[in-house]
Amino acid sequence: MSALEEIQSAIARTTTAAGPAIVGIGRRQRGSGVVIAAGLVLTNAHNVRGPEAMISFADGRRVVGSVVGIDVDGDLAVIKADTASATPLAWGAADQLQPGSVIFGAAASPSGGTRVTFGTISAVARAFRGPGGRRIDGSVEHTAPLAPGSSGGALLDAEGRLLAINTNRLGEGFYLARPADAALKARVESLGRGESAERPRLGVAIAPSHVARRLRRSVGLPDREGLLVRGVEEGSPADLAGIQQGDLIVSVAGRAVSDADALLEAIAAGAPGAYEVQLVRGADDLTVTVGDPAANDGASSDTAAGGRTPGDA
Repeated sequence: MSALEEIQSAIARTTTAAGPAIVGIGRRQRGSGVVIAAGLVLTNAHNVRGPEAMISFADGRRVVGSVVGIDVDGDLAVIKADTASATPLAWGAADQLQPGSVIFGAAASPSGGTRVTFGTISAVARAFRGPGGRRIDGSVEHTAPLAPGSSGGALLDAEGRLLAINTNRLGEGFYLARPADAALKARVESLGRGESAERPRLGVAIAPSHVARRLRRSVGLPDREGLLVRGVEEGSPADLAGIQQGDLIVSVAGRAVSDADALLEAIAAGAPGAYEVQLVRGADDLTVTVGDPAANDGASSDTAAGGRTPGDA
């Protein structure tokens, strides 16, 4: 059998094995999804709007499902729906994906049925930003062509087992997908139980460090590396702790912060519980405790407060 015939055979085998588990999401198919368990469909969070979603199966059946768990920052959502006889996809060996690995892209077609394409992994350890702006690390880049409406669909091995969930189109024929590894499986199982993700936030909108340096220079203040607070969400941990617009966040939970990603990682490291935020207010250094309002009563130039993050971080 020639290589071309082997690819043709693998595509046919993959389509037969996995096709019934690949579904369309949305009345006009905003994206695709995969049946991961009886009654449960996994897709991207950016494919769902509100508490319900239309699910279209390869056999033409359409049902309305309920979103039971969503992780906006991770771009994942699990929908409860009548999956009937659609066999859930088995989880494959995602931890073995590497440049050169052969994969098959599977997505729903708006006209019915399943699209299956062929490609290879072109890079690993890639990152992209989810719908909430947070960086999602550990993605794989691949070359299996994907038509619009394919996000949330699957990357499969030659036996039709789930290797990754498609997320982003990079252009020029490259795409990103989240590997279906043990961490993703645990997160998806949690979402399937209705445990939507709630990540800790500080409650501040921020400007990047280069903007902060420029503004400090303009009023004669010395350069400091950090993030400028553009606004504070009312009632947020930052508000309760006393962080103010114009403060410069220098470090969180002992970690220096110079960009939004570093701030989000530091907040996650500090939560749950109380953690310190180092600020500069004008020319004064302040240290505030987030998550313990009593620690900030009468805060002086040595203590101030913090705790949540809307807008930019």
